[in-house]
This record gives sequence, C-alpha cells and structure tokens, in this order.
Amino acid sequence: MAATQSLFTETVWMLGAATIAAPLFKRLGLGTVLGYLAGGVVIGPLLQRISNGEEVLHVAELGIVFLLFMIGLELKPARLWTMRKDIFGLGLAQVLLTGAALVPLAKLGGIGDWPAAVIAGFGLALSSTAFAMQILDDNGDVNTRYGQRSFSMLLFQDIAIVPLLVLVSILGGGAEEASTRDIMMSAGIAAGVVALMIAAGRYVLTPVFQVIAATGAREVMIVAALFLVIGAAMLMQMVGLSMAMGAFLAGVMLAESSYRHELEADIEPFRGVFLSIFFIAVGLSLELKVVYENILLIIIAVPVLIIVKAAVIYGLCRLTGSPHEDAVRIAALLPQGGEFGFVMFSTAAAAGIFSNATASLLIAIVTMSMVATPLCVKLSERLYARRDTHEELDEDFEGAGADVLMIGFSRFGQIAAQILLASGREVTIIDFSADRIRQASAFGFHIYFGDGTRKDVLIAAGIEKAKIVAVCTQRREITDRVIDVVQENFPRAHIYARSYDRGHTLSLRQRGVEYELRETLESGLVFGRETLVALGTSEDEAIAITDDIRKRDAKRLEIQAVEGIMAGADMLHTRPVSPEPLMRPKRKHLDPTVKITGKDMA
Repeated sequence: MAATQSLFTETVWMLGAATIAAPLFKRLGLGTVLGYLAGGVVIGPLLQRISNGEEVLHVAELGIVFLLFMIGLELKPARLWTMRKDIFGLGLAQVLLTGAALVPLAKLGGIGDWPAAVIAGFGLALSSTAFAMQILDDNGDVNTRYGQRSFSMLLFQDIAIVPLLVLVSILGGGAEEASTRDIMMSAGIAAGVVALMIAAGRYVLTPVFQVIAATGAREVMIVAALFLVIGAAMLMQMVGLSMAMGAFLAGVMLAESSYRHELEADIEPFRGVFLSIFFIAVGLSLELKVVYENILLIIIAVPVLIIVKAAVIYGLCRLTGSPHEDAVRIAALLPQGGEFGFVMFSTAAAAGIFSNATASLLIAIVTMSMVATPLCVKLSERLYARRDTHEELDEDFEGAGADVLMIGFSRFGQIAAQILLASGREVTIIDFSADRIRQASAFGFHIYFGDGTRKDVLIAAGIEKAKIVAVCTQRREITDRVIDVVQENFPRAHIYARSYDRGHTLSLRQRGVEYELRETLESGLVFGRETLVALGTSEDEAIAITDDIRKRDAKRLEIQAVEGIMAGADMLHTRPVSPEPLMRPKRKHLDPTVKITGKDMA
C-alpha cells in the first residue's frame, strides 16, 4: 500500500512539475524540453521529492519508443530507401569521425587508459534522439531537409549501439565470451527478427487491424496499437537491438496502411506524456554531488563536447551538400550526448573498463550537454533567418461547415477565398499559424485554428458537409499529407489543390486529385503577356500567345503524366509540340447549384 501511495505521490509531483515548468519556459522562449529538465531538477536533486530518477528514466524511455514509432509511420519504405545514403553514409561518418575526435580528448581529460577513452569517446559521439526529435517537432521541422538529415544520423546511431556494446564486451576482457561465432550468431538472430517483423508488417498487421476495426470497439484499437509498439520494441531488445529501433521498424511497416493516421492519433497522447516524463527523469537523475565535485572538469568538458561535435557535424553536412543554414541547424541540434550513452557507460563500468565514479561523471557530462541543447538551438538561430514559429490557439470549430473547406490561408488561399466570398459562397478556412489567423481577422476573415493533417480536425471543420476541399497549404510535404488523410478517410471528397511545381503537379494527378494548379503558372503567364504588350505587341495577339502557351503546357503535362516523367523544375519548355489543344477532361458539376467556370489550367 505504501509503495502504491509513493507511486501516486511521485506521479503527481512529476505531472505538477511538467504543468508549471513547460508553459513557463515556453513563454520565456526557452522551449518545453528545457522546462521539463528544470522541473525534474527542482523536484529531484533540489527538493528531494523523488529519489529514484534512474528507475523513472527506465520506464519513461517508452516516450522514445512511441516517438520512433510515429516517425516510422511518416516514412514509407520507398522514402526510407531514398534516405539510405544519409543513414549509412552521413550517419556512419558522423559516428566514426566524432568518436575519433573525442577519444584523444577523453584520454587527455584523465578518463583512464586507452580502452576507457575509446568507450568514452564513442559513447559521447552518440546524440539524443528524444531531445533532437522533440525540438524538431516543436518547430514543425521534422519533414524538412535538415530535419530528415538529422534523423538519418540519429537512426544510424540507434543501429551503431549494437556493435558499440560488443566493443565494450571485448575491451572489458570478454573477448573469449564474445567470440566471432557468438557475434555472428547474434547478428543472424537480429537479422532474422527484423525480417520477421517486415513480413508481419506486410502480411499480418493490416488484416488484424481490419478485424479489430470491424468490431467498432475504439478502446480495443488503442490497446492493439500499444501492444504493437511495445511488443515490437521488446522483441528487438531481446535480440540485442534498441527498443526504439523495433518501434521504428513497426511504424515503417505500417506507413502504407490505411490505418496509419488512426494509429498515429491513438499513440500521440501516450507519446506526449511519456516523452515529457523522460525529460523530467533526465533532470531527476542529475547527480548534483558529482557535478559539484567535478564542477571545473564539467565546465570545460561540456562546451568542448558541444563544440567538437558541432564542428564535425557542420563540416560533414557541408561536404555532403547541405547549405550553410541547414548545416548550422543540424550542428546545433545534435551536439549533445545521448540516452544510449547512459547504457554504454553503465555497461562499461560493470565490465571494469572504468570505475563507477567515472561512469557517473560521464553521465553527468551527457546530462549537462542535454540541458544545453535547447540553448544551443536558440543561439544558432542568430546565424540564420528563422521561419515563422508555431503558436498554439484553442481549436474551436463552432459554426464551421460550408460548401468549401479551405485548408491553409497563405497568399494563394487568400486570393482564392476572396473570389469565393465575393460570389456569396460560404467558406470554412482552417490554418495552423496563429499569426496568420490574427492578421486575417483584422481584415474581416473568419479562420479556424487547426492542423489540417488531423482527421478529427477535418471532421470538426465540416469536411463531411463540404462539396469541395481546397488544399492551399504552402509546403509540398504538408499538402501531400493533407491529401493522404482526406483520400484515406473521405474518399468521396472532391479535392482541389495548390501544387508547388511541375513535378508536384504530376504527382497530384497520379494521386487522382480532381483539380490542381501551380501557384506560379497563371501569374507568370499574365506577367509575360503584359510585358509583350509593353513591348508593342497588340493586346489580342499577346492574349492569343498566352492561351497557346497555356494549352501547350497542358498538353505536355498530359504526355508526361502518361509517360511517368516527373520534371523537377517548374519551367515552361520550348520543345515544339503539336498545336492542337489537349485539355483535361471537363470537370463534372458537383451540385446543380455549384457552377465551376474558367479555362482549364495546368
């Protein structure tokens, strides 16, 4: 009974710390992660309300498991294959070069002999998946190019923990026990389990979820989702791989499933809770006595670790094609030690490579580097121009529901909405930018705050009543995700979409989007037409030339769609084509009262 009461008391303290610290630090512009850390330090080392920080940390690692599962849901196998060079090229180079740079520094710092320095150096070369991905998620940068390259390095580090733990066993005098045969057998078992998971994801999981969904029991679907994630994580842990890797593979296997967004919605609350507890647990496990006794060494070691890792990562990113801005972002995001360092250093101490005091010192350095990470990200923002940040507003959809549901209110959407509203049509507009909503409200537009990639938000916004869903978001990956959600959950919806470029136009046509328009096409045609008029061409001739170019472009798109050619640049080619117009099939009217007019456009 006393143990149960203690568990409830500790839970209340952690939830209370999260509730107070996270919003406070977010308000101060320091981010929620640093708030959770500070909350953990206050209720743990300072107030001594929770003393078993390491046990809490072990349980809270489920937050990382859920996080990697949701990331896997976003990465279809084909997309993961396209990242292979970043994972096994950039990721491998980062671990090897960073480890090689840190090993002599660890030896100079008095860690011990060379085996101890090797374990310390390569343990510190690993970064924190939880910290990095949480910061990316907070900034809405998970699907950006720099976000994907950061994740590729983190994913390789998850793979690298296996050979690094084998190295700990060998350097600790367990070479006889960890023979080549044993290592090969362990690798074979791990590969077999991975293959089994891939086969299960391809042939078993979707039928199982179909059966569960047919029962209509919502709670069973949630239980099944939790069983899948935790079960996959434990299975991978049993064969020597990380739990996070197992959850990630499970997510990738379900990335093409029709239940992907349902699973994401089910897991999201658990991910948020456990991940916040993980950050609090890191603060709880910080040993202030170790920090105090080695304060001078830590003051030197933490900045050196951050600078060395950031320099190596920046250099590798630049060498492999990242622009300066992306390289700075990645370097500022991944300079800390990681949670796998806790595992390596504890294992090394148990193997006798170095003392428990040294292990505690290294863990303190990792923890302090984690604490410094949000500050590094904030500091790096001074080196480049940040995009707009995402402020949260209350999602209130009272009064929503119109003939047109517009998702995204960028410049493109604003112009389209003015035409619809001027004709007397009602339009429900949702957008995820609090600043844009406030600005639009000043001009008399009524916009609802909401994330158009969420099924529940779309339902609340009245998608089931809408005759047309107009996807006017700015970023290609967001547009694609919105369309995926709509097509999977509302197959009868008529989708009109703003495309990013020519390649995106062809991609949307292959998806079966009813109408799409490149944002720059018509404005570019009008600009060229007016330039011709200014040069002395008659207005009628300029209009005729513009119409001809529009028709030629439409025909080229039709040909490319048939041939499967995905053009990468948004440009009008000059290759001669047949002058006969090849227009897209005429769009059917969606309702006798809705008349859609205007020329067909590419």
